Amino acid sequence: MRNTAKITTAVLAAGALTLGLSACGSDKDSASDTSGPLIVAASPTPHAEILNYVKDNLAKDAGLDLEVKEFTDYVTPNTATEDGSVGANYFQTQPYLDDFNKKNGTHVVSVVDVHLEPLGLYSHKVKKADDLKSGATVAVPNDTVNEGRALQLLAANGIITLKDGVGTAATPADITKNPKNLEFKELEAAQTPRSLDDVDAAVVNGNYAIEADLKPAEDALVLESAKGNPNSNLLAVKEGHEDDPRVKKLAKLLNSPEVKKFIEDKYDGAVLPSF
Repeated sequence: MRNTAKITTAVLAAGALTLGLSACGSDKDSASDTSGPLIVAASPTPHAEILNYVKDNLAKDAGLDLEVKEFTDYVTPNTATEDGSVGANYFQTQPYLDDFNKKNGTHVVSVVDVHLEPLGLYSHKVKKADDLKSGATVAVPNDTVNEGRALQLLAANGIITLKDGVGTAATPADITKNPKNLEFKELEAAQTPRSLDDVDAAVVNGNYAIEADLKPAEDALVLESAKGNPNSNLLAVKEGHEDDPRVKKLAKLLNSPEVKKFIEDKYDGAVLPSF
């Protein structure tokens, strides 16, 4: 699932929210039928990879029938969870989920934290953040939370200064000091690594960095710290489905020693267990 899938899911996402809401109470949807497989919407990397590890190595012994559906955008997994097309999703952080629910009237809730993907600043043109020239263009994700998170990363490393208290709601309008007169190009999160040949630097989400063969621990000019970071990626369901026995089994497996070791061994610091 690359460009074609991303375009398709993006086009369908708006309709999915409107049309899907009428199906929320259906007894035939994935979330309501607890006797069937638990279908989980996930970003391909690392979320689907972690879920497929669980599916192939742990689910059978736990009595869990698990099905993984991959999506490359940050909208459809939540709308599909809301309308019952899937029983859960695994792709997002709590701040993003809170913002999404507020803006879209959805009722998706967190079940358990699983991992952190450190956000990083990358460049094909400079080796250090200090080497960015005056007027350089920096690409940032265009969704509210990830853009704010990107700007907070730059502020934490002294590249810009933000208004006090703006948090993950920060936008370029909240910048109070910009010594290098950086210009910001707002892009869909999935597009930021692809922009690296066209901009001077880009702030890239961890999952998209991995897909682009970037190694956060080695390639990032600056990287988010895991200490005290509120941006863990989580397993989420529609409100009211938290006690689904399939969800409880998956939550336990995702916080198991086996999954912790899998994350540490496979991602070498690019993805960090949150448990």
